[in-house]
Amino acid sequence: MFKTIFKIISVLLLLIALYAAYNYKLVKRVYHSITLFDEGVIVQNFQNMADIVDVRVLEPAALPYQWPQRLDYQLIDTFNFKDSLFKVNEYFDHTKTEGFMVIHNDTLIFEEYYNDLEPDETHISWSVAKSFVSTMLGILHDEGKYQLMDPVTKYLPELKGTGYDGVPIKYILQMSSGVGYDEDYGDFNSDINRFGRAFAAGSPLIDFTKSLKRAREPGTYNHYVSIDTQVLGFLIKKLSGKSVTAFMKERIWEPMGMEYRGEWIVDNTGMEMVLGGLNASLRDFAKLGLLYLNEGQFNGKQIVSAEWVKMATTPDAPHLMPDQTELSSNHHGYGFQWWIPQHDEGDFFAVGIYNQFIYVQPSKGLVITKLSANHHFKKQRQITKDIHLAMFKAFARDFENEEILIEE
Repeated sequence: MFKTIFKIISVLLLLIALYAAYNYKLVKRVYHSITLFDEGVIVQNFQNMADIVDVRVLEPAALPYQWPQRLDYQLIDTFNFKDSLFKVNEYFDHTKTEGFMVIHNDTLIFEEYYNDLEPDETHISWSVAKSFVSTMLGILHDEGKYQLMDPVTKYLPELKGTGYDGVPIKYILQMSSGVGYDEDYGDFNSDINRFGRAFAAGSPLIDFTKSLKRAREPGTYNHYVSIDTQVLGFLIKKLSGKSVTAFMKERIWEPMGMEYRGEWIVDNTGMEMVLGGLNASLRDFAKLGLLYLNEGQFNGKQIVSAEWVKMATTPDAPHLMPDQTELSSNHHGYGFQWWIPQHDEGDFFAVGIYNQFIYVQPSKGLVITKLSANHHFKKQRQITKDIHLAMFKAFARDFENEEILIEE
């Protein structure tokens, strides 16, 4: 009897081993999806996503842009948030900061790396990628390829009968699609975590998108749905006739002189995970902030129109304004894949989970970029966003002191 049981177990183990051998890539993806955010490996994972999942590469620009530098700015020591005093260096440590950069008046004045990140290395953007997607949609809009109030199913008929059927593109840009979706990273059974598991198991992005249903009237409520951005990615591919990577390389990466390699995570059909799958260097992420600071111009080139930049960073309906808690699931405002903070001072920001940021304060000529691997994020999600914004606003106020302003 014992020998029979032993043989059965041995056969089962052999079958498991054979399955793992023939499906090594799948097993690897599933394993990393489970352990991706574990404290001991999160930093390494965020800096090496191309070793974990499939990617499509953005080669460095032929003529890399390097802005003027004057690296003599000293960071402030402390800042306040809700009557509590925070030490900047301690908060950097707490959030496992990997890169921090400050640009003032188009001049690089502070650049530091931590936790083994190097200037030429890529780092996962998470939802900061959404603001790059907005820029690509802006370029296509400037070219007259679509109108904002066109229903997305005019161009993506495969989404008819889903939650996106008939939804205007503008509402999808504004995270107001009306599609039901739970973006709680702390809930194992939430839609965003269900999506992550499906992606790791090899399910095409379009299949998950088609599974979503309508929950509200489109254009009436601001509800953050990452799959909205994925729909915009499908739209970019359809309107441009190219992969998202190829279009981005041609219209953003090359003309903006991106200095280092970038990567888009792709599914098993080759479709880019545009809702958060861009990997790039700290310097190249910062260039998007500089583009929007300068109203769509970069190094003398108009990449996207000033009109688009204005629309993308300006809430234009009650449910998109900051502090509209009855009309929004967020207390910050929203534009076209860009956030507008509470106590709006003309500033705006891109943000990704685990504390990735591009913060722009036009009145101070300021762009702040931060890359992190904050393993506390799931427990402290919203508060970490708000504390970071308090810190960035403190940096901006520091530039009211004329003694530290950089002379042109």
